[in-house]
Amino acid sequence: MPSEKTRMLAGELYDGQDPELVADRLRARELSQVLVALPPGANAERADLLAQLFRAPTDAYVTPPFFCDYGWNINLGRNVYFNVNCVILDVARVNIGDNVLLGPAVQIYTPLHPMAAAERRSGLEYARPVSIGDDVWIGGGAIICPGVSIGPRSVVGAGSVVVKDVPADVLVAGNPARIIRSLVQE
Repeated sequence: MPSEKTRMLAGELYDGQDPELVADRLRARELSQVLVALPPGANAERADLLAQLFRAPTDAYVTPPFFCDYGWNINLGRNVYFNVNCVILDVARVNIGDNVLLGPAVQIYTPLHPMAAAERRSGLEYARPVSIGDDVWIGGGAIICPGVSIGPRSVVGAGSVVVKDVPADVLVAGNPARIIRSLVQE
């Protein structure tokens, strides 16, 4: 019988209160709290802490506070910048490309709950991955919903709620986000 973590990673219904998953979330929370407490200029300590959180070396700059469920389910490209108060609920894989800018209070969600109330009461949930291409800028307060992919070089306007895939080279904004214009230089 597969573990709850295996079910979670497969996108199946799983129990988020499983002790292994709870321990992983507590680990991420503790590392995030240590990040907040680091003094300015503690670059070596910051790099070590981020490598522990994401379980891979990274040159990302994370401005605390930063919140995530697990950390190890976030794949970061090079030169990624997180402004203050970013939240990534990384129940499913979150892939972030190179040269991505996330404004303050950007929220990236992967978890979902069943639509049927009786099934929701069971406490089981599932998730869909999020993918953000290279050179994307996500404005402050934007929310990226489960299962969304954002194409390279696109811009998400501040406060937008992205509920469907965004093609490359466009500006999207609004709730729900819609294409405002192309960013292709002619």
